[in-house]
Order: sequence, then C-alpha cells, then structure tokens
Amino acid sequence: MQRVASCTCGQLSITVEGEPRGVGLCHCLACQSRTGSAFAYLASFAGPYTVSGRASEYVRTGDQGAAFIFRFCPVCGSNLFHSEEGVTGSVSVAVGAFGDPDFPLPEMSVYDIRRHGWVALPSGIKAFPRDPD
Repeated sequence: MQRVASCTCGQLSITVEGEPRGVGLCHCLACQSRTGSAFAYLASFAGPYTVSGRASEYVRTGDQGAAFIFRFCPVCGSNLFHSEEGVTGSVSVAVGAFGDPDFPLPEMSVYDIRRHGWVALPSGIKAFPRDPD
C-alpha cells in the first residue's frame, strides 16, 4: 500500500509504503508552535519513501538532545515531514497532509502535561506526561 502526503500548494510531497509503524499525538509547545494547532498528529513510517519537490529544513533539538530535521514547503509553508538526525530509514509525516479521514487513530499521546484541557483523547490511547524515550 502506498500513501501520498502533499503540502497545500502541491509542490512538495512524500510517498510512503505500507502501514504506519506508529501513530501519535504530540502536545509539546514546539509542536503547537510548529503546527499552529493544539497538537501535532504524526505517523511514523519505515523506508523506503520518496520525496518529490523542494523542501526547506529546520533543525530543532528535542528535550532529550536528539536533533529533528523538519521539512516544509518553501512556497506555501506546509510542514510536511521530519526525521531524526543520524537515524536512517524512518520518517514521520503530518497525518493531515494525507487528506484521509479514515487514517488510523493515534495509539499514543506525548507531552500530555501540555495538552489543552478541551482535547479529549480516544479511548485506549497511551498517554505520557513527556516523551517516553
């Protein structure tokens, strides 16, 4: 199975294969700022994956020292996907960019200490106060 996620203007896209390795929500302040929303909804995929178009990059260091490379469209500004510096064969994609209302539900929620009070989590989701790694 292939899935294609695209930026708003269509200039940048990523094609991933198979089912996601994991689907989750992140409520950290950096993700809230990055997405302009109350949380990020992300799906992790193993390679191979294919990127089409031109991407700009922004590197952010997480709380535990890992460097994350966020790729976004330099035309429309959509934040489409990211990877961890030094980790190959894995990518996390913004679920909304797939345009699929039937995409799998999140399995976990991280940085719940920053979750907005009105955000109700799906039943059975694992919630962590911070990043569990």
